[in-house]
Amino acid sequence: MRHPFQAIPASHERRAFIWLTVMSLVLMVLMNAVGAPLKNEAAPSGIISYELAGSMQNAQAIIASWDESARLHAAFSLGLDFLFLVVYSSAIGLGCLLAGKALNRRKWPLVALGVPLAWGLWLAAFADAVENIALTLILFGNPAEWLAPLALWSAIIKFVLIFVGLVYALLGLVVSLVVKPAR
Repeated sequence: MRHPFQAIPASHERRAFIWLTVMSLVLMVLMNAVGAPLKNEAAPSGIISYELAGSMQNAQAIIASWDESARLHAAFSLGLDFLFLVVYSSAIGLGCLLAGKALNRRKWPLVALGVPLAWGLWLAAFADAVENIALTLILFGNPAEWLAPLALWSAIIKFVLIFVGLVYALLGLVVSLVVKPAR
């Protein structure tokens, strides 16, 4: 099944990838700045600690460790992440498609993974959105016990897909820089 990004003209692919990557990095820096007040003893990794809390008890302990200002930062961070998830998943997904093309030109194995991984990055974005909704509901006082495990498993799916996508995209980059195209 073709990925919508495969409709981008070849002359525009790299420019779109660079733009999406720069936007991802800018948003990542902004989110790190916004999330700085969330780091404390209960949440040593800030919002990531909250994402991986895994239980309502742990999630509520993290929220309780934040003052009102930190809770506002958490809410803003979760909201900003809805923009970030679109941008990073598109950047890494397009990177996977470009990597697949680079591997194909060099007759390397794993060519077939580019398109499924690009779709997988959109699945990561969906998992990230589910996670954000669950964490926002908890932050706003919803006591449903299933929300924290839902956020945890959504985060795990997201992180695994992002990791695999990044490794594949980097493989494509390294191969394209080191190996000459096959004839």
